[in-house]
Amino acid sequence: MVLLAALRWTVLRPAPVPVAVFVVDRGRVEETVVNSRAGTIRSRLRSQMSPGAAGLVAEIPARRGRAVKRTEVLLRLDDSELRPQVVLAERALDAARATAEEACLAAGQAERDLRRVEALAAEGLAAEQQVEEARLRSDAGRAACHAAGERVKQAAAALEAVRAALEKTAMRAPFDGVVLDVSTEVGEWISPSPPGVPIPPVIDLIDPHSLYVSAPLDEADIARVRVPLPVRITMDAFRGRSFDGTLTYLSSFVETAREQNRTLTVEAVFAEQQLPENLLPGISADLEIILAAREGVPRIPAYALLEGGRVLVVRGGRLEEVAVETGLQNWAFVEIAGGLREGDRVVVSLDRPEVKAGVRARVTSEVTR
Repeated sequence: MVLLAALRWTVLRPAPVPVAVFVVDRGRVEETVVNSRAGTIRSRLRSQMSPGAAGLVAEIPARRGRAVKRTEVLLRLDDSELRPQVVLAERALDAARATAEEACLAAGQAERDLRRVEALAAEGLAAEQQVEEARLRSDAGRAACHAAGERVKQAAAALEAVRAALEKTAMRAPFDGVVLDVSTEVGEWISPSPPGVPIPPVIDLIDPHSLYVSAPLDEADIARVRVPLPVRITMDAFRGRSFDGTLTYLSSFVETAREQNRTLTVEAVFAEQQLPENLLPGISADLEIILAAREGVPRIPAYALLEGGRVLVVRGGRLEEVAVETGLQNWAFVEIAGGLREGDRVVVSLDRPEVKAGVRARVTSEVTR
């Protein structure tokens, strides 16, 4: 019996189970909410432009991929008929001003003649009929001066109209941006879209610097988020890198197109001003909304926490089950409010059935998260 017991204690004794552990340390723990489906990088400034007038394309200074400045000409229509009309309208305005000046000078002279005749009549040197005739000429002069002034305004309005028509032959950039697409060529006839008949735009302009993220958030998380919570933005196109941002918008209604997955649209802007040049609108992105955060608190990886708020700890060469009190947590870390001490070795290799409380264990590695 003694020999059998010795064999069981030595040769037949189960070998220690190899485990990986995380040493309880202090650090940052966050409580977060993530979008339910992939979001999208968008630009707040995007203009899909069509001409303000019909005409023949004469010049396209802006080509696809080119960076342009605000007010820079992107496309110009043939203006050979409008430019002479502008000159003609300018000359008509000059003539109207000259006529108005002549009419108003004559009106001024008629007014002086009236005062002189009235003075003579007061001394008995002019008849009443002469006064009436002078007053009539004065009134007619004022009316002619006023009419000439109105014709000046009319000529000025005509000039502005033809200048506006000329201005419509040049499509200008409404903001600094990059030309995404040009769907016309020199020599083609293009026209504005008539009401109710959509016509594809001829130039697509976007500002790649006024970027934001639009993403769907599950309806279950609506009550937990608010503007302006901090966010963390990640993208498949920039693996291993995250961008800080701020939540700026919560939709006022819930999307019900997919009744089993009702979502609320949220938006966030980047905190960084200098973003990578290849961060383009249309790239998929994910938002992690940070609801709360604590610095310097005891923590363990989220995947080390067992159901029921328990963990396995290596103590005295064996695995011991410990109940813990938790605080903030997300997919990465869980805050430990009680049950563990800094330096405790918590088992994280929980994917094998032999890793359980009471068995002997041998630490083979330590992980950092």
